[in-house]
Amino acid sequence: MRRRELVQGGTLVLLLGAQQIASGATILAVRVWPAPDYTRVTIESDGLLVSRQVVVPDPPRLAVDIEGIQLNPALRELVAKVKPDDPFIAGIRVGQGAPSGVRLVIDLKQAALPQVFSLPPVAAYQHRLVVDVYPRKAADPLEELIAQRMKDSQAQPAPAPAGDPLGELIARQSQRPASAPPAAPPAPAPQRPAPATARAQRTDRLIIVALDPGHGGEDPGATGPSGTREKDVVLQIAQRLQQRINATVVNGNPMRAYMTRDADFFVPLHQRVQKARRVQADLFVSLHADAFLTPSAKGASVFALSQNGASSSAARWMADKENRADLIGGVNIKTQDVHLARALLDMSTTAQINDSLKLGGALLGEIGNVGALHKRNVEQAGFAVLKAPDIPSVLVETAFISNPDEEARLRSDAYQEQLADAIMRGINRYFLKNPPLARNRPL
Repeated sequence: MRRRELVQGGTLVLLLGAQQIASGATILAVRVWPAPDYTRVTIESDGLLVSRQVVVPDPPRLAVDIEGIQLNPALRELVAKVKPDDPFIAGIRVGQGAPSGVRLVIDLKQAALPQVFSLPPVAAYQHRLVVDVYPRKAADPLEELIAQRMKDSQAQPAPAPAGDPLGELIARQSQRPASAPPAAPPAPAPQRPAPATARAQRTDRLIIVALDPGHGGEDPGATGPSGTREKDVVLQIAQRLQQRINATVVNGNPMRAYMTRDADFFVPLHQRVQKARRVQADLFVSLHADAFLTPSAKGASVFALSQNGASSSAARWMADKENRADLIGGVNIKTQDVHLARALLDMSTTAQINDSLKLGGALLGEIGNVGALHKRNVEQAGFAVLKAPDIPSVLVETAFISNPDEEARLRSDAYQEQLADAIMRGINRYFLKNPPLARNRPL
C-alpha cells in the first residue's frame, strides 16, 4: 500500500506543471541595473518563480508577491543594491509575506509602468524573474542630446539655418528664436566667392554619430581568459571615441556622439536601432570584442549588413552569435511590439548597405594601422543591429577577446586610445568623401 502511494505520488509530481514544482525554488542571486531609460531588478533561482504584482499610486510603489520561496540572505541583498542615484527606485523592502512566500515592496521615485516577466535558463543563467521599471513618460533622447551639447559648449548656439529642424530645436531650447538674424558684423574686405563644390560640401548642421557599445547589463558578451568582459571594454572604447567625436568639426559642422548605452545596462537589439533613428543619426557604429572557440584567432573585423546572405561562414556564425544577445540580456516578449520590431529589422536598402560598405572600408583602413586585421575586406551578414534602413551602419569587432594577447591589449589604456583614434580618423575620412545631407525628416 505504501509503495502504491509513493508511485501515485511520483506520478502526480510528473503531471504537475513547472509552477507547482517550483515551490522549492532557491534564490541564487539578485541584481539591480539602473539606467536612464529604465531600472531592471533580476532575481535568479534554480526553479521557475510564480509571482503576482500590484502597483500602488500614492506614494508610488510596486508590491511583488513571490510564491513558494523562503526569505534567504541572497534575497535580502536586494535592499543594499539600490543606488541613491537610481532614477526610478528609491528603495526595496523584503519580507516573508506568508508561510510559503516572499513580498518585495519597491518604493518608486516617480509614477512608473513596471513590467514583471520570467526568463528561461540560457547561457550561464538559470531561471530569472525580471522586474523592469519604466517611467510613464519616456525621455526624448534628441532633447537630451541637445542639452548635453549645450552644457558642454557652455555657450549659446547660433540661430539655426532654415530647413534644419534639429538646429531649430537647439535654438528653441536656448530660448532664442530660430528666425532671429545674427548681429551684423563689420563689413568685411571683399573676398572671392567660395567654389561651388566647397559650398555643396557644407551642411551647416549638427552631425550625429550613434555609438553602440555591445551587450551590457544581464548580457556580459564574451569573456576573455583572464575574465575581461566584452561589455566593459567596448563601453570604455566607446566613451573614448565619444570624447573625440564631440570635439570634432567636419567642414564647419560640429559633431556629436549619441550613446545607445552609457553605462552597464541592457538594451534590446531593435531598441538600439530605434534610438539611433530617433536622434536622426548620420552614422551608426556598433562596438564589440570577438571570441572564438580557439585562443589563436586574432585581429579586428568590420561588418556591414547583407541582403543576400553572409559573405562567409565566419560572418554568418558571428551574426548568429550577436543576434542571440536578446535571449541572454532578457526581452519581455509579452509587451514587445513584435510587429514594429519585425518591420524595422526587415527594412534595408541597397543605398544604406552601399554607404555602410564605404564607412566600413574607411574604418578598416585606419584600424589596420594600429593592430592586426582578421579580414582585410568588409564582411557582410544579417546583423539585426545594423538594419536601420536610413543610417549607414557597421559593426566593429575590435579584437578577439578570447586571444590572451589581444585581451591584454583591449584592457590597456594605450590600445584603447589608439583604437579610438583610428575609428575617429575613419569616420572623418568617410565624411570628407560622403558629406551628410541636409535633414528633412520631422523631429
